[in-house]
Amino acid sequence: MEFKYRRIFLLGFGFFGISIIWSLYNAYIPIFLQDTFKMSRTVTGFVMTIDNLFAVLLLPFLGALSDKTRTRLGRRKPYILMGAPSAALMFALIPVARAYENLALFMGTIILMNFFMALFRSPVIAFMPDITPSEKRSQANGIINFMGGVGALLAYFGGKVLYDMNYAYPFFVGAAIMLLANLLVVLFVPEPEEYRVSGEKISLRKLLSETSKKSFGELKENLKDVFASHEKSLFFMLLSIFFWFVAFNSVETFFTSYAKYHLGIEESTGAFMMGVVSLSFMLFAIPAGLLGGRVGRKKTITAGLIIVGAAMLGAYLLGETSKPGSSALTDPVVLKFMVLFFFGGIGWAMVNVNSLPMVVDMTTEEKLGGYTGLYYFFSQAANLVAPPLAGAFLDVIGYKTLLPFAVAFFLMATITMQFVKRGDIVRYKGDALDYVPDMD
Repeated sequence: MEFKYRRIFLLGFGFFGISIIWSLYNAYIPIFLQDTFKMSRTVTGFVMTIDNLFAVLLLPFLGALSDKTRTRLGRRKPYILMGAPSAALMFALIPVARAYENLALFMGTIILMNFFMALFRSPVIAFMPDITPSEKRSQANGIINFMGGVGALLAYFGGKVLYDMNYAYPFFVGAAIMLLANLLVVLFVPEPEEYRVSGEKISLRKLLSETSKKSFGELKENLKDVFASHEKSLFFMLLSIFFWFVAFNSVETFFTSYAKYHLGIEESTGAFMMGVVSLSFMLFAIPAGLLGGRVGRKKTITAGLIIVGAAMLGAYLLGETSKPGSSALTDPVVLKFMVLFFFGGIGWAMVNVNSLPMVVDMTTEEKLGGYTGLYYFFSQAANLVAPPLAGAFLDVIGYKTLLPFAVAFFLMATITMQFVKRGDIVRYKGDALDYVPDMD
């Protein structure tokens, strides 16, 4: 299939919709749990790992399963069609469930929403390398992440306006946008011809019965690649991913709570401040991909980790030495936080845009979905650990631990990243492509 940037932008709508959902979810669900249901921060952290639990259990399998799937639409689209509409419905019902103040109803709604989101996340992301040659994957992932940044930006900035009107409005609007965005992907982004089987009907039962055994075998083989290989680049790459997602997810989960309970400002203002991360992430996503393609992914990721870690350290020092006088966005302390977070978003773009291409460039075309699943296995395992662990620190010591906690894990990721030797850019040698085996 011919590579086209327009097609990548259209595919980015899938990530755009997913980012809207998760940004709103992470911004407001912890507040609902603590205010409406009076949960401790540790228990809130455990509840916020439900999506990550589904991700750890399902995403590697679903990535490998989609690799083996063949339908008239292709191998990724059936999962989008199964997951996106159901996830949108459950997401829209979350504020309805909160209004009843029934914990069982509320938990049932978010559990179902998380399950349906897990059905299509890995196949959507694996779609990108399906239609992108290796030498263009950092740039393509920059575009994908740019679209995700736009989604998060819309969620944080637009969500504040809607939330201040009625707390249910961001959920209704977010669900509708996510559904429409993924519909665009299904309608306008064709899958490679070799993955489409003409005339075959889409059957979930048939997909599972015919390909599950093969997919579990591939998953086992992929995990063996991580731990049994004599060359440990994949292991250290995935360990770095684990560390930096522990760092970022702890801040993403609890920053609105930090803003409300530690800084003394409205949670919607805290969400807006996190939106600045999304703004700079969005603006720098495409340049970060270009930078990774020019100077190397490893160097770009390392520099990004240093930048985002320094921004979180600066925010910690600011929060301990001064408090905002009001929730207004023009408050001097709020503005300083936003400046620091703007630089943090630049660093996060440098890290996030270049990491998935490094992982998938350590394998063959036949295993792209499986290795995408590995990426999500480790990132979601981190997100499974981060909320309850960070929440326990908040309960025992206080909110002042949130940002140093993140800085420590960004530092560990910087160290482990230096042991990665494969997965960097592909260089041209004449008319042939040649993988760079060693980045030293």
